[in-house]
Amino acid sequence: MAQSKQSHARNWRTGVTMLSAGAAIALGLTHADACTRVLYETGAGTYIVGRNMDWNDLTMETDFWAFPAGMKRDGGVGPDSIAWTSKYGSVIISVYEVATSDGVNEKVLAGNLLYLAESDYGDPATSGKPGISVGAWLQYFLDSYATVAEAVAAMQADPFTVVSANAPSGRAASVHIALSDPTGDSAIFEYLGDKLVVHHGPQYKVMTNSLPYDQQIAIDNY
Repeated sequence: MAQSKQSHARNWRTGVTMLSAGAAIALGLTHADACTRVLYETGAGTYIVGRNMDWNDLTMETDFWAFPAGMKRDGGVGPDSIAWTSKYGSVIISVYEVATSDGVNEKVLAGNLLYLAESDYGDPATSGKPGISVGAWLQYFLDSYATVAEAVAAMQADPFTVVSANAPSGRAASVHIALSDPTGDSAIFEYLGDKLVVHHGPQYKVMTNSLPYDQQIAIDNY
């Protein structure tokens, strides 16, 4: 039992280090052309996740939050919201005090939310599924899953409709999400044409804002 607790504490410290590294990169790369998320293999069997937040003309009112396991949550879009209880604690970065933009949970599942102008989540009024605010989408992953593979498997059922809105800046809150875990596994989640599109595998190490990810891959290959 003592060994298990030590391992858990070590994993949690690793997760906080990953989040701190991402925040440092976000602060350091203020002159980049686009927000970018990178999953970097150190060569020592470990990985570092970093992202920059390239909104030079805006302040995003960023805060750090620590959430415990066992919190009762809902999608935040009214009576038809999805509801869940967090299985895992997390440390997250919030923007505008309404959205989780980056974070890591106690199993060291890390997530990053980046802008995607082409997002099309569908019409929540006709989907027949419970809704979740775009600002709670990443938090749902961190609350609910221990690994990337587990999150990908759960999302095959496409269990909810993401509901977007305008950010306080007036810009549309259109995003896609990248997840990664300590094994180096990675997944990109996007909604395009009312359909969930998932790119899953350790080869998906770099993601930027728009274009949709399949076009990013094509450009990189070219």
